[in-house]
Amino acid sequence: MLVFSAQAAQAQMSDTPNLTLNGFGTVGVVHSDENQADFAANILAPKGAGYTSDWSAEVDSRLGLQLTASLTPRLSSVVQVISEQRYDGTYKPKVEWANVRFEITPDFSVRAGRMVQSTFMSSEYRKVGYATPWVRPPLEVYRMIPVTNFDGLDASYRSRIGDVTHTLRGTYGKADARYQGGGTAEAREAMGLASTLEWGATTLFASYGQYRLTIEELNPFFDGFRFFGPEGEAIADRYDVDDKRFEVISFGARYDPGDWFLMGEWARSDSQTLIGDLRGWYVTGGVRVGAVTPYVTVARASVSSNLSDPGLSTEWMPPEWLPTAELFNETLNHLLLSSARQRSLSLGARWDFARNMALTAQYDHIDIDGGSQGILLNLQPGFEPGGTVNLFSLALDFVF
Repeated sequence: MLVFSAQAAQAQMSDTPNLTLNGFGTVGVVHSDENQADFAANILAPKGAGYTSDWSAEVDSRLGLQLTASLTPRLSSVVQVISEQRYDGTYKPKVEWANVRFEITPDFSVRAGRMVQSTFMSSEYRKVGYATPWVRPPLEVYRMIPVTNFDGLDASYRSRIGDVTHTLRGTYGKADARYQGGGTAEAREAMGLASTLEWGATTLFASYGQYRLTIEELNPFFDGFRFFGPEGEAIADRYDVDDKRFEVISFGARYDPGDWFLMGEWARSDSQTLIGDLRGWYVTGGVRVGAVTPYVTVARASVSSNLSDPGLSTEWMPPEWLPTAELFNETLNHLLLSSARQRSLSLGARWDFARNMALTAQYDHIDIDGGSQGILLNLQPGFEPGGTVNLFSLALDFVF
């Protein structure tokens, strides 16, 4: 009887989920010398450093909690909640991840729920400042996809050949993003494939994704073009963002033998819309000297699609239509020209001064192409496109 009771108690304990609670956070401040626009790490944010405040603690600061539950030897779940600046300027916590994972074999698993988008090499931990060498990932690449999660399904398969480990992940689902003013960007039929190859100190990464994007807030603008007949309809169909196909491709490489590291990524997104065809890359190198890691990053963001369009032909128009047509043409060309085009040089140093804590200082010199606003937002009437911006950032990162 005693043996039976002990076995029953042991079985009951093994059926109890094993819960693990972890957390991470960043307390950061940023200074910008551009006083007619704001710098923000997320293009969906309403404000940042510069015009709103010379020094801003809202750009990089966040707090995250992650609860992992091992339900059975093959079944587990994870919930991650993050508090950071939202589209409406609040810090209301949001669910970043919430999914269930089933391990079919030790190397093959499937998940359902809300998960990370594996678009870039550091996507899995881009919000965990302690896990990256920078204050923030280079925005010339990472701002292409500001939405960091999706709702849907994924499957992951890991294979090994000698010392080489290859992980292939496929995803399908949807994602929504809110931005200032209450508008919503909707991505549907989102499919992705990511490949990660690890061999000693070397990591190689590649990904491909496509989805159909809708930004309904732009519809009134393009409906105005359609009012002008077939020519206006053709312009609207070319540039509107209404169930349009987007493609994203990225490649990354990292070599980290321990005392130093070198890494870089290149990405492109293509769409027949107002957003255009974006390109971006960066290269980062650093040396670890005791607890201090100085590093340097060079980066570039560009656009390969047209930066101007003839717009509506005005020769045949009645005089009373001309002001409206010219306004539409001017607005369209302003939007095309203002797309993010810039290059940057970043110098920084990370100090791992305590267990699970690091202090990182970073200086960024941003050279914006003529006519472009770069990655700045909240533009004021006195803002002049082009020019340079200097940033100084300080971030305390921690995990627990």
